[in-house]
Amino acid sequence: MRRLLTTAAAATAAALTLAACGTTEPATDDAAAKKTSERITVTDASGTKVDLDGPATKVIGTEWHEVEILISLGVDPVGVADVKGYKTWDTAVPLKNEPKDIGTRGEPSMDTIASLKPDLIVASTDLPPAAVKQMRKVAPVIEVRSADASDPVGQMKKNVDLIAKATGTTERAEKLKEGFDAKVAEGKKALADAGLGGAKYAFADGYVVSNQVSVRPFTSGSLIGAVSAELGLKNAWTVKGDKDYGLGSTDVEGLTKLGDVQFAYIANDGDKSSTPFTEKGALAKDKVWTSLPFVKKGNVHRLPDGIWMFGGPESMNQYIDALVAALTK
Repeated sequence: MRRLLTTAAAATAAALTLAACGTTEPATDDAAAKKTSERITVTDASGTKVDLDGPATKVIGTEWHEVEILISLGVDPVGVADVKGYKTWDTAVPLKNEPKDIGTRGEPSMDTIASLKPDLIVASTDLPPAAVKQMRKVAPVIEVRSADASDPVGQMKKNVDLIAKATGTTERAEKLKEGFDAKVAEGKKALADAGLGGAKYAFADGYVVSNQVSVRPFTSGSLIGAVSAELGLKNAWTVKGDKDYGLGSTDVEGLTKLGDVQFAYIANDGDKSSTPFTEKGALAKDKVWTSLPFVKKGNVHRLPDGIWMFGGPESMNQYIDALVAALTK
């Protein structure tokens, strides 16, 4: 579930315009001046300067985080990696069109991407450099760092700004960020009013592979962890997370170190391997799990399916609403 091209089109389009309109030379100069004024230059997460003839509208997204931001900004991508997976895991910002599935997030199809003739590809820095190099032969590419454990919320907002600049949607981006900040303030107040300010809290997801349960802690370096902290909750995980997503790794025994906490998780009924914590899940009769204080007290909260834990502002808004509802019910 990890995150994982310039052509002669502009010249051709200009030639066709001249032929069709019988433009005089002065008008040609005006058209060129207008085109120059519309050009956009952005510097992406890799430090690469990318020139665009104007706001990109025919865009491909290789990672769900970026796809969600595109749609939130009013840009419906023509190509999306793993469309079915996006529809399953990200319900905060549904697809409004029927984009072409370009393959997996980790290994998109270059042939499919080229066939869509995009004017921009928004790619995650999680993709191998060789894949990005191939894409640049098809259309301009901006690389987006999907996550940064040193500043998860700040990185999310940077991504919104980068994609907005490339697509000419900066005003919408400001509203998107303002809406997120307002939601955080609203959620923090609700939790404080319920006496939950500073409450110990742990969020995780889990997977069953070969009958073994793996638990993935969302540390303070995760986006979920950072948003939870902004809500006034204290992250109870002490395990170390990775430098990008702030995700750790443990097992059921590792849950015993949490103590008496509010524990929340997200699973998905469309992926049975992701439901070990449910009432009928793989841990339902596990003695370690059933002995945990937060399990005994009923402080285990399954948040609704379809909240993408690595999404953009609207997924985080959805997360905040769900978490506040669960903890204050």
